[in-house]
Amino acid sequence: MLNNSDEFHRRILNLPAIRPCESVSLPTLLTSLINLGRSICRFKSKTFFTNKPNATNSIRLIEALLIFLEDLRPTAAPPRSESSTALCLSELHFIFQKLRFLLEDCSRDDARLLMLAKSEEASTHFRVLINAVAVALDVLPAPESGAGEEALEVAELVRKQAAGSSCQVGRDDRRAMRRILRITGRFGRGIAPEPVDLRRALDDLKIGSWGECNDEIKCLESELGRECGTVEKREVALIGSLIAFLTYCRCTVFLRVERSRKNPVYQEVDDRSVRVLRSDDFRCPITLEIMRDPVTLLTGQTYERSSILKWFGSGNCTCPVTGEKLTSVDLVPNLALKHLIMHKFQERVKIDESRKQSTIDTCSVAAEQAMALLANFLVGRLVTGTNEDQNKAAFEIRLLTKTSNFNRSCLVEVDAIPSLLELIRSTSRALQHNAMAALLNLSKYPRGQKIIMENEGLDIIVEVLNNGLTGEARQHAAGTLFYLSSVEDNRRKIGRTPGAIQGLMGVLSDGEDRGKKSALAAFLGLLVHPENHWRVLEAGLVPLLVNLLRSSVNGDLVADSLTVLAALAVKVDGAVVIVSAGILPIIVQILGTSNSRDAREYSVSLLLSLCSNDATDVVPILVKNSSLMVSLYSLISDGSPRSTKKAASLIRILHAFNEKSSSSLAQEQFVRVW
Repeated sequence: MLNNSDEFHRRILNLPAIRPCESVSLPTLLTSLINLGRSICRFKSKTFFTNKPNATNSIRLIEALLIFLEDLRPTAAPPRSESSTALCLSELHFIFQKLRFLLEDCSRDDARLLMLAKSEEASTHFRVLINAVAVALDVLPAPESGAGEEALEVAELVRKQAAGSSCQVGRDDRRAMRRILRITGRFGRGIAPEPVDLRRALDDLKIGSWGECNDEIKCLESELGRECGTVEKREVALIGSLIAFLTYCRCTVFLRVERSRKNPVYQEVDDRSVRVLRSDDFRCPITLEIMRDPVTLLTGQTYERSSILKWFGSGNCTCPVTGEKLTSVDLVPNLALKHLIMHKFQERVKIDESRKQSTIDTCSVAAEQAMALLANFLVGRLVTGTNEDQNKAAFEIRLLTKTSNFNRSCLVEVDAIPSLLELIRSTSRALQHNAMAALLNLSKYPRGQKIIMENEGLDIIVEVLNNGLTGEARQHAAGTLFYLSSVEDNRRKIGRTPGAIQGLMGVLSDGEDRGKKSALAAFLGLLVHPENHWRVLEAGLVPLLVNLLRSSVNGDLVADSLTVLAALAVKVDGAVVIVSAGILPIIVQILGTSNSRDAREYSVSLLLSLCSNDATDVVPILVKNSSLMVSLYSLISDGSPRSTKKAASLIRILHAFNEKSSSSLAQEQFVRVW
């Protein structure tokens, strides 16, 4: 009778409920109601971090009401009283649904602070729902219900208690919230709170570890993203201040990083599970766009939620892919696929997160001041802390600068970069890894790039690129070079730095897929500077890319490799080296067999550049390949506007060559006749 799929997309204190259908029989309705009541009673074993008195009182009332419900015999009631009984049970069913969601929210161990901040709203929900129970029991025709005398007395007792329930915010909750607001108020005035005050506030919420604190932050960030999507944005400043409070606590109070495993949404994904999937595996079959909210039908096919809802809204009742007629249009959230998409396309996810983060930065003075205070604290740990303190500080900087330009600016202004440059020379694998990752994030900030170069950071980063203690550190070094290469003068300096190009090729040769993508992106940035073309050609990049195209099954890597080759092919010397490497059959094969739209588009771009710069050798070979035209016309029919235009240009070149060859052959035959 209940569809639970919505709970994965439900906001805190959004309590969806569906009134039972009028055609449902009373025994079925009563059975469902009893099951709902029992599920509510199971919350008795849960821990309520906030709103505890209201929650426990509600559960006690439902426990008592179950005694009455389990004694009901509605089938024995006359038809006239059945309608009143049905009305009562239907209303209770509606109330129980909402109450269950409310108790879920109050017992969530990753939403303690959010629920504390919403205590007034939560208590109002409790009061409305409990009073509604009393109203529902008022219309119950007790004599005809079939319940025993003791059960009826219990029902009357529950009605009276529910009618008199006030459901106020608890005194402990009010005191805890006042304490947190005092701390955020100090942040707003630029004053660092005392550690003992932070501890007391965390004790009120029973937050005792780094992982629990981080889970709270994740929950608040998720709520903030939803709040930013509303028109009013009433709670943006408050939620931003709460995130700032917990972030400050996470960095200053907890000395050890302990990852939480309670919420699988925040667990890291094994790259091996992503590596075997292509980008097209994440596209909606209807729109061909990367899915953000994938849902699965009964046929097992997965679609973007909004797309399939439009399909159904147009009057269709079949699966778009299989054509099978659907007996049910229920949508099941594909959380596993959603998690993989978030992991594989984290750069796109970061864009949304950065927008969300910028809202915190600009809408909460407390958040701004807290970050400024925190930046000074963390840099102090980098300079004077123990090895463990330095590693923890570098890790926190890495997290803080992942998406927020404001956080990056705060840390750059308090000289975090010189300290991090010193630490990436560390012999500690973890410290070098975290320091290099933090530098990567700070290199995304324009002033951060300038400070890195001014502090001779390029040589240090290139050293890590070649001799880093971990593959991850080398990968982050490659990514840092990519961001540094966004400045023209830096491209020239990187190209001339001994070991830079060789180091990137090393990551491209033996790194993980993510590291290879970073190296390819760095090469693409370097090739904007003309001087670097002959440097990478001389270093042997083309044969390495050809081997990567032959061996890689990762569609993204193939597309990125083709992009770099296309950038090299715009010059004659690059085109000659590429053709000499025997790459033409590989490109034609990718164009004809790849399921990746990007790979096919870049294949055409590369072939077009090769035909333009080395036409004498390339065009005659391509003309002889009978399958190429089929692939090009296929791309024209289902490719993007840009790829369609390029495919059409290549077809014209090939046709022109054929016509010219036919004309020359005809003239030669004419001369022979004479």
